[in-house]
Amino acid sequence: MARYIGAVCKLCRREKQKLFLKGSKCYSEKCLVEKKNYPPGQHGLSRRSKFSEYGVQLREKQKVKRIYGLLEKQFSNYFEEANRSKGITGENLVQILESRLDNVVFRLGFAPSRKSARQLIKHRHFLVNDKIVDIPSFLLSPGDMIQVRDKSKKLDIIHDALKRTKDNIYSWLAVDKAALSGTFLQLPQRIDVPLNANEQLIVELYSK
Repeated sequence: MARYIGAVCKLCRREKQKLFLKGSKCYSEKCLVEKKNYPPGQHGLSRRSKFSEYGVQLREKQKVKRIYGLLEKQFSNYFEEANRSKGITGENLVQILESRLDNVVFRLGFAPSRKSARQLIKHRHFLVNDKIVDIPSFLLSPGDMIQVRDKSKKLDIIHDALKRTKDNIYSWLAVDKAALSGTFLQLPQRIDVPLNANEQLIVELYSK
């Protein structure tokens, strides 16, 4: 499957904000957004582009894609599903993205980043409702339980990530750090999701 293999710090610099793609590095003084707060490339410092309406909408879509680590086709499919569902399309889209297993593993604090969460899931370190799931894009339903497999409970990457995570900071999730398990309680409300993006701009882009 196709995937982005370039320098992820460039993605943050391109969007001029932290997308938290590198785990602990994003919280340290090594973060390149802090050191180089301008777009990448040889003209990054001198370029002063003024975006058109389309450009603003496109940048918003690219930003959300990069935050959740998605390719264009994946994102487009999620938008079509959100558009078919009842309710507000933009909010539906955010709920779908937040329901992905890799995102929930990251939100629960079992991985330092979504990229790390995807790798851990692919290596079969997690159970969903007592069954191994190795598909990062697996969409969870309210009531689903996520657990670290017994043989994986001593992994340093999981325990290090948990040390940096506060208890139960997301209302739609419940986590038991001692048992290394969590529950997807419900679909999140948009106001509760810490996503610095305007999903309505994405809706307008796809509506053209």
